[in-house]
Amino acid sequence: MFFSGGKKRLFLIAALILLVICIYTAAFASEQVVQRKKPIYQGVPAKKQVSITVNVDWGEEHLPAMLEVLQKSRVKATFFMTGRWAGEHPELVNKVARLGHEIGNHGYSHPHVNDLPLEQNIEEIKKTSDVIYRAAQQKTRYFAPPYGEFNDTVIEAASQTGHRIILWTVDTVDWQKPPPAEITSRVLDGIQNGGIILMHPTEQTTQALPEMIKRLREKGYQIVPLEKLIAG
Repeated sequence: MFFSGGKKRLFLIAALILLVICIYTAAFASEQVVQRKKPIYQGVPAKKQVSITVNVDWGEEHLPAMLEVLQKSRVKATFFMTGRWAGEHPELVNKVARLGHEIGNHGYSHPHVNDLPLEQNIEEIKKTSDVIYRAAQQKTRYFAPPYGEFNDTVIEAASQTGHRIILWTVDTVDWQKPPPAEITSRVLDGIQNGGIILMHPTEQTTQALPEMIKRLREKGYQIVPLEKLIAG
C-alpha cells in the first residue's frame, strides 16, 4: 500500500499525535500511582472539614467512655489498632465497628517500621488486618505507621497490602497526659481545613472531647469520617 505525499504527512502527524497521547496517558497514570502511595497528612484544603483518628495499642480502660462521648456528639472517628491489642480485646474491636467507626491498621507489634525489611513490614500489616477482620468483619484500608515513621520500604509495604498511609495535621501529644484544656488548645491552635487530629485513648482526651468538638463546630468545622475527608 502506497501513500501520496499529502496522505503520508497526515499519517505521520496522526501517528505522532497518538504517540504523544500515549506518553501523556502513561505519565498521568504513573503520577496517579505515586500520589496514591504518598502518606496523607491532610484532606482537601478547600473544605472546612476535619477528622479524628485514635491510635490504639493501650488504653482499653478509657475506650468505652470515649466511644460514649463520640456517640453523644454524633461523631465518627477512625481507630487505628495494633494487631496484638485487637487480638487481646476482640469485643472492643467489634464494638467500635458496630458503632459505625472505621478501623484502621496500626501494625501488629508497634515496631519501629523503618528498621524492618519489606517482608516483615508486610507481615505486620497483614497479621493486623486478619485479626481485625476476625473480630469486626471489617477490612482495613488505611495504615498509620507506629511513631509516624515511614520510608520507601514502608510505603511499598502499605501499597502491596492495599493500604494508604495516614499521618496527621495536629498531634494532641495526649500520650503525655496533659490537662484536658491543653489538649483542646493544641487542637484549636493547630487545626486547618482538611485537618487530621491524632489522639489516643486516655482519660484526659476523653474529658477534652466534648469541649473540643463543640469549639470545632463553633469555628464552622464539620467533623467527618476519614474516608470522606480524603475524598473531599
